[in-house]
Amino acid sequence: MVDIWRDLSEVPEAYGPTVVTIGNFDGVHRGHRRVLSRLVEAAREGGARAVVVTFNPHPAQVHRPEHAPELIMGLQDRIEALGAEGVDAVLVMHYTPELASMSARGFVQDVLVDGLRASGAVIGHDTRFGAGNSGDVDTMRELGAELGFQVEVIDEYGSDDDGGLSRRCSSTWVREALASGNVGQAAEVLGRPHRMRGEVVHGAARGRELGFPTANLAHDSSGFVPADGIYAGWLVDEAGTRWPAAISVGSNPTFEGVQRQVEAHVIGRPDEPVENFNLYGQCVVVEFVSHLRGMVAYRGPEALVEQMCLDVAQTREILGVGAPQA
Repeated sequence: MVDIWRDLSEVPEAYGPTVVTIGNFDGVHRGHRRVLSRLVEAAREGGARAVVVTFNPHPAQVHRPEHAPELIMGLQDRIEALGAEGVDAVLVMHYTPELASMSARGFVQDVLVDGLRASGAVIGHDTRFGAGNSGDVDTMRELGAELGFQVEVIDEYGSDDDGGLSRRCSSTWVREALASGNVGQAAEVLGRPHRMRGEVVHGAARGRELGFPTANLAHDSSGFVPADGIYAGWLVDEAGTRWPAAISVGSNPTFEGVQRQVEAHVIGRPDEPVENFNLYGQCVVVEFVSHLRGMVAYRGPEALVEQMCLDVAQTREILGVGAPQA
């Protein structure tokens, strides 16, 4: 079980020693996970606890909201992804102008040393902290030597673990891939399929009328919305059941006046028929596995239904899902 703190005051007084890392960790991609893996390893070696210090909202949303990137994942998914790497605790610091104004020394003293009783820090090579991003890895090394904790810097993009990728792992690369609909490339950088999370809400019911009912995600769902198109993927309900799904992103151009939305048509497994399947009001996760095609305007509902049948068949093939029971 991962301890989650929303303020430094919530850290138990007797907690520690710790080995700490800091960062936004949007996406918790493969580069991030090199740092996290070493963090956990170093903590175990030293009989300490592995702690991640992260921020919410993203600093760019405070400093330059008009240019802030669309986040790859929501806070809940970020915490879950960090926990999956074996860390013991996550401190989510509320990012405010006041926090941003702390000096690099003040941040390290107050948060790492006094708050978390750090015996070590494991950070990425491009880590920055303190007012105006004035602190870097050299600053952290100097403060560690002065304040009594060890510092290890990880090149989280090293060629030893690049898995044949053509460039360094980064959140920017993931966003670029998703913006172009290349969810397969995004999954390579992330090390897992991209996901969105949100409540299932009522839509226009056009899919149901056509024989393809869909679970429509609310517009405030978390996670980067991929490019418009049709995808093969999975829907995970509140019970944890993973349902294969053909996923539509965009405004259906066959019908006028449709807002851009994300909707998943759940495909019944052979042992799990979906008659009377009701997800309304549930908070579900939608995972994107493969891009099938772009969004196309068809001449009418009949042509659209014909294409949707092909989409479902292709989705079954990609996901390895058999035909439903008769």
